[in-house]
Formats: sequence, C-alpha cells, structure tokens
Amino acid sequence: MAIKEIQCKGILTKSNLPEADYCINPYVGCSHGCSYCYASFMRRFTGHTEEWGRFLDVKINAPAVLDKQLTTRKKKGIILIGSVTDAYQPVEKQYGITRDILKILAKHEFPVSILTKSALVKRDIDIIKQINSCEVGMTITSLNEAYSKIFEPAGSAPQERLDTLLFFKDNKIKTYAFIGPILPGVTEIDGILLAVKNRVDYVMFEFLNLTKANRDKVAACYKKSGIVFDENLFDWGKIEKKALEVCKKENIPVKGFYKH
Repeated sequence: MAIKEIQCKGILTKSNLPEADYCINPYVGCSHGCSYCYASFMRRFTGHTEEWGRFLDVKINAPAVLDKQLTTRKKKGIILIGSVTDAYQPVEKQYGITRDILKILAKHEFPVSILTKSALVKRDIDIIKQINSCEVGMTITSLNEAYSKIFEPAGSAPQERLDTLLFFKDNKIKTYAFIGPILPGVTEIDGILLAVKNRVDYVMFEFLNLTKANRDKVAACYKKSGIVFDENLFDWGKIEKKALEVCKKENIPVKGFYKH
C-alpha cells in the first residue's frame, strides 16, 4: 500500500446526493479494496499509477482547512463523511484525521452523516455525542463473512458492523444501514433487514453499479464465491419490490433506493 501525505486546498465540497448538502472525504483513494467500488474511476485524476485500492493520500491539513471553510460558510447543511472513500479505514487509527474533522464540525454545529464499513467509528463516540445532529450508517452487502472477505477484503466483518449499529443505537445516536451495492445471489436482503431492524432508524438501498472499471473484478469475485455471474439474470425490478415488501412488513423506514 502506497501511503502519501498531501496538502489540500479545500475539503468541503457540494454534494450531488439528495440526502446530503456537502461531502467530506479525508483521504484520496481507499485501502478497503472493494471489488465493486464505483469510485475507482477517480484514479485517473490522482496521478497515481497504482491500482485503485493500492494507494492512499492522507489530507494531512484537512481539519485546519475545514475550520476556515466553515467559518465563512453561513448556510448550514448536512455533511456526509465518506462519499468516495472510507473515513475510518485502517490508517485513521494512526492519523486521526476524521476524528479531528468531527471536532471541527461539532464546533461549527453542522449536521453530520457518517457512512463507513469500519467498527473503528466507535472510537469517536465521545465527539459524535457532542454534535447536535449526527447519524452513523454502516454499509452492509452480505451477512456471510466469507463473501464479505472476497468482495470487500479490508472492511469490518458483517457481525462487527451489526454490533457497531447496536452500539450507537444504545448510545442514543441515530443509525442507518446502507444495503448496497446489492449483489444478486450474494446480498441476503431479507436476512440483512431482519438483522438490522432493531438497530437502525432507517435503511437505504443501492443497486450494483457495474462499470468498465469494476466489471471484471466483480465477475472474478462471483467466480471465487462459486456463484454464477450473469447480468441478464439481475432482475432489479423484482429485487426492489421484494426489498420494499419486507421493509413494509417489518415496519422499517426506507429513505432512499439508488438505481443505476
């Protein structure tokens, strides 16, 4: 893994996602190495020759830059932490960039939504409690640890993610599960919904976004998992209908369903 410290000119960017006004990504790249990552196309803008998932740039001055940006930002809006990287990947233990960013957000009283695959987020419960409006979401693609290790090798194990949701729920922090991308044959939507229903305030879904950058990797992971990979068998309409039926039956609020 190639790790480099960099200086950023800005850290707060406008969001194109309907659930957030701004985004913060403390790192460039991501060491989780998820096969399906749609953000891998960004490599060509980084100047890196390494494969996506094999490099990481640490925005070492991000907290100070954010403090300046928020000082002049009068319009408050929801800030999503981790839209094209995971803010709690392994190097965060060493650098604490995300932790320092949360301190700045608490100071300026901006509402925050954190999305991660890592149980490391529990470390920052003390600061998260200081933010007037903060929610924590965990991405869950499968409850099967073997599948999880194949498709997203460096993320926390599925049970750790479930335990993390319960941890924040018990601490009276709003929580959500981001079920996505849905990997047909791998993602057990019914089982995941039953597992999270008493741990979250709502759920979100996302269809698998196959691109030129990730298609071969995803296909290879399907093969390694012993599951047939055939895009023609992906009946997204049926998958969405079933997911929404289960949510209605189990009284689980749905906030969004991303489609590609």
